[in-house]
Amino acid sequence: MENYFHPELSRDHILEISSIGLAHMGDAVFELLVRSWLCAHGGATGRGMHRAAVSLVCAESQAKKAARILPLLTEEEKAVFRRGRNAQVHTVPHHASRAQYSEATALEALLGWLYLRGELERINRLFCIMMEEREENHGD
Repeated sequence: MENYFHPELSRDHILEISSIGLAHMGDAVFELLVRSWLCAHGGATGRGMHRAAVSLVCAESQAKKAARILPLLTEEEKAVFRRGRNAQVHTVPHHASRAQYSEATALEALLGWLYLRGELERINRLFCIMMEEREENHGD
């Protein structure tokens, strides 16, 4: 692979990556999307932007966003989501329940899986749906 901005790994290669590995990748993808969304909507200072990003990427928020897109997933995407939800995580942040953290991990695994497959348009579509409520409340 020569282009790490646009990776497209084979199905077999991606299957070899653990759910936690996919979630690790998906965490970065989601963070980048959230930061891009915040920059595009402007109006926040550096500190305010950081706080807004933290509130959007926390497990509780991610679990709510996952619930929004779950009915829209393909069977293959649902299987990846379930695989991520069933990942054996050993620590859960104090501000999230185990269930919320499992849903957040599942969302991140799905995003990581899609990213490594090169399905950027699908990620963007799902992210836009996740952020629709924020858009309406943001006034844009």
